[in-house]
Amino acid sequence: MAFRKIVKGTALIGGGAIATVFGLSQLSEYRNKHGNSMYVQAAEPVNIPMKNSFPSRDDQLLALQNTSEFDVLVIGGGATGCGCALDAVTRGLKTALVERDDFSSGTSSRSTKLIHGGVRYLQKAIMRLDFEQYRMVKEALHERANLLEIAPHLSGPLPIMLPVYKWWQLPYYWVGIKLYDLVAGSQCLKSSYVLSKSRALELFPMLQKDRLVGAIVYYDGQHNDARMNLAIALTAARYGAATANYTEVVHLLKKTDPKSGKERVCGARCRDVLTGQEFDVKAKCVINATGPFTDSIRKMDDQEVSNICQPSAGVHIVMPGYYSPDNMGLLDPATSDGRVIFFLPWEKMTIAGTTDTPTEVTHHPIPTEEDINFILTEVRNYLSCDVEVRRGDVLAAWSGIRPLVTDPSSKDTQSISRNHVVAVSDSGLVTIAGGKWTTYRSMAQDTIDAAIQTHNLKAGPCKTVGLLLQGAKDWSPTLYIRLVQDYGLESEVAQHLASTYGDKAFEVAKLAQVTGKRWPIVGKRLVSEFPYIEAEVVYGVKEYACTAVDMISHRTRLAFLNVQAADEALPRIIDIMGKELRWSDQKKKEELESAKKFLYYEMGYKAKSEQLTDSSEITLIPSDIDRYKKRFHMFDKEKKGFITILDVQLVLENISIQIDENTLHEILNEVDLNKNGQVELNEFLQLMSAIQKGYVSGSRLAVLMKTAEENLHQRVVIPVDRSGGGL
Repeated sequence: MAFRKIVKGTALIGGGAIATVFGLSQLSEYRNKHGNSMYVQAAEPVNIPMKNSFPSRDDQLLALQNTSEFDVLVIGGGATGCGCALDAVTRGLKTALVERDDFSSGTSSRSTKLIHGGVRYLQKAIMRLDFEQYRMVKEALHERANLLEIAPHLSGPLPIMLPVYKWWQLPYYWVGIKLYDLVAGSQCLKSSYVLSKSRALELFPMLQKDRLVGAIVYYDGQHNDARMNLAIALTAARYGAATANYTEVVHLLKKTDPKSGKERVCGARCRDVLTGQEFDVKAKCVINATGPFTDSIRKMDDQEVSNICQPSAGVHIVMPGYYSPDNMGLLDPATSDGRVIFFLPWEKMTIAGTTDTPTEVTHHPIPTEEDINFILTEVRNYLSCDVEVRRGDVLAAWSGIRPLVTDPSSKDTQSISRNHVVAVSDSGLVTIAGGKWTTYRSMAQDTIDAAIQTHNLKAGPCKTVGLLLQGAKDWSPTLYIRLVQDYGLESEVAQHLASTYGDKAFEVAKLAQVTGKRWPIVGKRLVSEFPYIEAEVVYGVKEYACTAVDMISHRTRLAFLNVQAADEALPRIIDIMGKELRWSDQKKKEELESAKKFLYYEMGYKAKSEQLTDSSEITLIPSDIDRYKKRFHMFDKEKKGFITILDVQLVLENISIQIDENTLHEILNEVDLNKNGQVELNEFLQLMSAIQKGYVSGSRLAVLMKTAEENLHQRVVIPVDRSGGGL
């Protein structure tokens, strides 16, 4: 053990010295060039006029069909693809982008929500003396600063605590984090610092206190990833790019080059997924930016080409906000199997993840119970034993597929570099693969540079550094106050609109309906405990939302925060979208089924149902069974063996409480395992057993029945909202 510490210390000192030289030289170079006052040096101004609004999807489809030839056609509407489109169009290139699903429907909406340079990559750079890893961190830190600058409404700094449980680790981690600050140079968000044990527990009271010796806090960025992706797409559209979601590439178009006699890619045959209409889009250069599906497009070009992408699944879970402080994240740098786990506040909830396991490429990745429990186990290791980490407190869970670039010498996905690769095929197809969210802009710049060089396109230099995204121009931290004063919105709703739409929040507020109440004057919520309002659905359609899934997952983040709440909001969302998009009753039914399927499989609802099934074991002791039977029979007075909505209503009438029938139906349906419209005694006992084991939490039926039993002869308000109840 002592020898190992000596080796670690020696490696740290040697590597630290090298990294210090790198960092100091880079910092000196940066300051010599730009001075200390410059945060991000903006590129040359864009000469192309920006439209006041973005064209409709129908107009974009017409542009795709009627343009004789584009300079650039980008395939893929994730962060990288949209970044390529924005880079190309702002250089003066005639640009098109097509996406098979919705913008940010894949990996780009399922990230850890961090904008970061990569602390662990810097560690590898030091320990392995790897300059490429160092260069990647340096680049990412610059891009972090840029992203915070161009979309301040969607992003911001976040302090992250690294708890230390061994004395020798304190200087070890401190040196590493200080080097992270040093490499960032003048673009360091805030300086890292060391905390004593008592101060760490004061800031993060739910932290495991046994053996804790202190903590180190450093800063990275955090953002709303799906909305950021959409902002990039909308900005590209406003600069003139023809962008269309739900437009699938059927096959690539090719023509013979008269000079070389070789076949060259010259566009793509596309299909409107919503109507089935097919059309050709001609382009001088086609860019493949499809993330995990990179190789499928490459094989359209050449069936014999070998794969360059190795997908890795990352699962995240969302838990109630009380699991973490409002503005402090947590990093576990070495989990039981060597993976890194983040535990972060996000949208007033707590997000935990991620896993890193090899996977198959699929359009519909599903979070597994094994991955969910792995994350919960690691969370338990870092939280106080006073905090019961319950499986039932998982409000949502999702899996994202990282498009890692394969290194033939690597044995697992953890050792694969997150560097990106730009490859050009013999037929001229330009592919951008690998990388990470934070570096999407530099990835796009490298891609467009390669496209210009390969296809002799006439274009100026990159202009996206410092280029403000949709909503950023007139945003300020106090913008929400004007929304409250001018429109009569709730403060929480106004803050949400300002941080989601930036200076476009006023356009959403204008669509908000009058509530009929004294306060708020306008803004009807979709669900009571989240600040999303009905006007956002109307505005979401203008932002190219085409399905109910688009609305609950990418325009709002409801599905990622609480799948039960998203499920309850669906009928109203579909009604509003149906009116805007003129859906038939059959289409509305199909949308409801599709969205419920999405929540069930991709957002963790399936995992919830597996916690409470017909075959769930009842592990209650006899005294508890007798107590719960007594409570059940208070509602089932006729000893039928089941209770219905009518039974519950009769008990509530006795204590002068009214709950509307639709809400009661939802409450009983959560427990009605066989979906026969009634809750049997066995189902109720299974529920109470699952609650005791922590598999289910916050059941509204359990809360309602317990409260009614305690207050049968008193007039009380029965709380039936989801109190942190989860999957």
